[in-house]
Amino acid sequence: MDKKTKECVKMMRGLVSAIQGAPFPGGEITTELYSIWYEHAQRSAVECFEFLNANFPKEQAELTKSIDKLLDK
Repeated sequence: MDKKTKECVKMMRGLVSAIQGAPFPGGEITTELYSIWYEHAQRSAVECFEFLNANFPKEQAELTKSIDKLLDK
């Protein structure tokens, strides 16, 4: 595995970890707890997208086309 792929895998693992740590909706969740989790997950997602866009531009273009097809654009 090359350096870029290893870095991508590391970032994706961090994103998945952040998503898995989502607070369970219910009586115990507070706005503050949700806000903290959401900011952390968003930061991880932005880092992943920026890395993917910078290091895998061809794949990003193909992904954008696939998303556009799903959304009938």
